[in-house]
Amino acid sequence: MHRQNSAHDVIVQIKIKLLGVAKPPVWRRMQVRADTRLDQLHEVLQRALGWDNCHMHSFSFGDERYGLAHEFGDRDEREATLGELVGPGTRFRYTYDFGDDWEHQIVVEKLLDSDPDTHYPALLVARGACPPEDCGGAWCYDDLKLILADPNDDQHQERLDWLGLDDAGGFDPAVVDFDRLSARVAFVAAAR
Repeated sequence: MHRQNSAHDVIVQIKIKLLGVAKPPVWRRMQVRADTRLDQLHEVLQRALGWDNCHMHSFSFGDERYGLAHEFGDRDEREATLGELVGPGTRFRYTYDFGDDWEHQIVVEKLLDSDPDTHYPALLVARGACPPEDCGGAWCYDDLKLILADPNDDQHQERLDWLGLDDAGGFDPAVVDFDRLSARVAFVAAAR
């Protein structure tokens, strides 16, 4: 990477892993510009993971926490860019929905030069479907998967109705619609 490049020309490749969900694991690999503010990164993560952006969130870099400045004494996420806070190997946390407490570990895999033929942010890999919003966090998501897998469970039909499904075949935690997620991420790029 050329050091004289501006932050706009530096690309940060990150891997995002949803913690507490193992069967199947949920993770994404993405590339974003180093000059991406943390509030913008939040929007990108929401789209790449498949969340609906209906809850509060924060980023944690060690003891420093960023979010909406008026919430919980956080530093203002609109005043910090990814490139100011990270380097190769940096690990930080992204928490979404303080009730369900979805914790994500983000690892900076590498810094790259910008490719003029690529529109950033770019989703590179997506594995594992994102759990449904408001399902109760990782501990309840495991229960949801068990209930949906057992048509004799007392809560089976109730959970299908809640998810808007006719049958449990419409729910597969291993299946990711990469094209849909990629298009959602591209929409962020177009709006920027």
